[in-house]
Amino acid sequence: MFDSPDFPQSLDEALFDSWLEIGRSSKIPYGYLLIVWDEIEGKYLPFFTEKRNEIEGYEKYGDSPARQLLVAAYDLYSESRVV
Repeated sequence: MFDSPDFPQSLDEALFDSWLEIGRSSKIPYGYLLIVWDEIEGKYLPFFTEKRNEIEGYEKYGDSPARQLLVAAYDLYSESRVV
């Protein structure tokens, strides 16, 4: 995933799938997986949220010099990309 010059590095599909499973199996009723790039650590991190409007609180990759930037957001159950 993210195999293009628009992203800092690729993301392993198996790791992405494991994040989906973690979100689905949580006792908290998460609805969305957010994939965030951490500039300091140089890696992708998963964040989970219950409501779609909470995604708006993250700055998007390429739009800001912030440390952690949103690369994409996915619905945990349909696996469709929402951002």
